[in-house]
Amino acid sequence: MLTKIYKPGQGKYTRVTSGLVVATIVAFGCWRLYERLGAMVENLWVISLVPVCVFAALAVLIYWLLNKAALADFMINAEGELKKVNWSSRREVVVSTVVVIVVVAAMAVLLGVTDLVFKILFEAILVPKEVVAAL
Repeated sequence: MLTKIYKPGQGKYTRVTSGLVVATIVAFGCWRLYERLGAMVENLWVISLVPVCVFAALAVLIYWLLNKAALADFMINAEGELKKVNWSSRREVVVSTVVVIVVVAAMAVLLGVTDLVFKILFEAILVPKEVVAAL
């Protein structure tokens, strides 16, 4: 049944947030459709009602999908697993970020020096253009 909520109260935040995000994406798409129709069609009713009907149809589809057993069970399980996650402290995140930045900077310097050495080496090995022109 379309109006029955599958397992109400379970996975509520995940389902509501997912529904709002998808509805926002659909709303932007409908706004774009409204703009396109405005450039192509003269009738104000068509320009206004087509995006509204598309949004309404997709909103019903989103509601139906979020209450479908397989998808709802997945979201319920995902929310349950996220509650079990041991999130890092602020200090751990800062230290890890600094380590990543230092390693990336060191690798950039190492690759830059290697590139410079190869450039100098290959310029020394290759025959200068003046010698090739004289031959």
